[in-house]
Amino acid sequence: MVVLKSVNLKPILEEIFQRLFERFGPQGWWPAESPFEVFVGAILTQNTAWKNVEKAIENLKKCGALDPFVIASLSEEKLQELIKPAGFFKQKAKRLKEASLFLIREFSGSIDRMKEVPLEELRPKLLSINGIGPETCDSILLYACDKAIFVVDAYTSRILSRHGLVEEKANYHHLQRLFMDALPHKVELFKEYHALLVALGKNYCRPIPKCELCPLKGLKKDEEPYREKSEKACG
Repeated sequence: MVVLKSVNLKPILEEIFQRLFERFGPQGWWPAESPFEVFVGAILTQNTAWKNVEKAIENLKKCGALDPFVIASLSEEKLQELIKPAGFFKQKAKRLKEASLFLIREFSGSIDRMKEVPLEELRPKLLSINGIGPETCDSILLYACDKAIFVVDAYTSRILSRHGLVEEKANYHHLQRLFMDALPHKVELFKEYHALLVALGKNYCRPIPKCELCPLKGLKKDEEPYREKSEKACG
């Protein structure tokens, strides 16, 4: 069993959101000037820090290459050079070209047209692109296409497992369902919640956690099943 069924998750997830929002405030994530910039950023941010992605995107902008048609027409060598700051540039150049060709082939290069496709139809299409996994796919769906789907990342897993809500090896689907089943399907809520979990992971719930300062310290300690399963929880 992955999720602790003895714990009512809805009030716990609501409390987590409230505490994080009070500590960090609105995150304004995803930072981008256009939906296509989100599309590109979601691919480039795989296995690297956002500051490196920003450098790569700035290179694309300076060359007028932040456009699906331009990316599709560039040689892989030139594209690799532009996105090199994001790391794994050979793999990511291939993925960017394939994703741009997909966007051109399926939606004439328009994110707006892509937005018109229902979530249940669009998600499998994005996942069919080589190198696009669930996290990248759902980041594009939520932040570029304004689809109500929760994005899960390593921070999400770490935070919830440390507080005894899931097992450490809970997979992407189980973690996503936890949020999707407990919370209203609102795009802005999902955007803000995901961004707040990232803020918590970066600032407090690190590999070596800062438990004494964590805004989730003491979360739901009064619930017996929760207490028994949360030996690794902060506080």
